[in-house]
Amino acid sequence: MRDESIGSFLTRLAARSAAPGGGATGALHAAQAAALLAMVARFSDGPRYDGETVGRVRAAADGLADEGLGLAAADSAAFEKVIAAYGLPKDTPEAKAARSAAIADAAAGAARPPADLMAASVRLVGLAEELLPVANKNVISDIGAAAAAISAAAVTAALNIEANLGAITDKALVDELTATAALADGVTDRADRVIAAIREEIAQ
Repeated sequence: MRDESIGSFLTRLAARSAAPGGGATGALHAAQAAALLAMVARFSDGPRYDGETVGRVRAAADGLADEGLGLAAADSAAFEKVIAAYGLPKDTPEAKAARSAAIADAAAGAARPPADLMAASVRLVGLAEELLPVANKNVISDIGAAAAAISAAAVTAALNIEANLGAITDKALVDELTATAALADGVTDRADRVIAAIREEIAQ
């Protein structure tokens, strides 16, 4: 997926196949948001700007862009395991029990990439908040585009975590993942505030 063309990915996304799907797309939202923030940081480099903040945001955003690509691939791979688990035989009590255990394990694995995506979304919205006050005003609309993508990534992460909870048998893990999914509202609220501030700035 990392070296795939956009056209090829979209063709696979549109095909009658469960993977890649929404989870990979959410991770790519995060990767694009990170790349946009890194770009704005590079346009905000120079003696007129806060070099320390800009440099920190740029480095973190570059890392998160790469992490988002990795999460997109990880999400697709994890969901393939879920599909395989549901395809296991269930014609005997033993086979049925083994299938149920495999589904629970696969669902737990499939919930991990979106949980990591949520953590990345939290970091990304923080970077957007840091960068906006010190950014080159000519490119702050791109921070707004990043904020919108961060919001999409967080909501997608929450939905994909919640979609796997019913098949997970580890209660402690369910509780942890439920708390992680609940972070989406905070991310979207913060992203909305960033967008509102940018609109106000642009309107002046």
